[in-house]
Amino acid sequence: MIFAREVSDNLTSLVKAIDNATIKNKKMGSFVVFCNDSEKLEGQLKELAKKEKLEKCVLSLVDSKSGPGGYDLHKDADITVVLYVKRKTVAEFAYKKGEFKEKDIKAIVDSLPKILD
Repeated sequence: MIFAREVSDNLTSLVKAIDNATIKNKKMGSFVVFCNDSEKLEGQLKELAKKEKLEKCVLSLVDSKSGPGGYDLHKDADITVVLYVKRKTVAEFAYKKGEFKEKDIKAIVDSLPKILD
């Protein structure tokens, strides 16, 4: 489960990597919740899914920068990734705007076996 405030190149790379992992691991599900009230975002997400040929990772949108109720996302987090099994968090990653780098994508993907075993 990924929460993001906006689309970026590194986030797109992460989403593509997660989509590939979801394709390979039939028991895994994945989705991104974009927390943003921009009227343009829905079109951007449709284009992103088409351009990146996403097959399994679901892109969704909530009209609130604070995110969906009950998740208590940190207000400064631009990207939050939660890996969980049966409603239990196994790993969590959070990044302020501009902090999310390519090395972080690898760290997240390398953590996927924690939820696949």
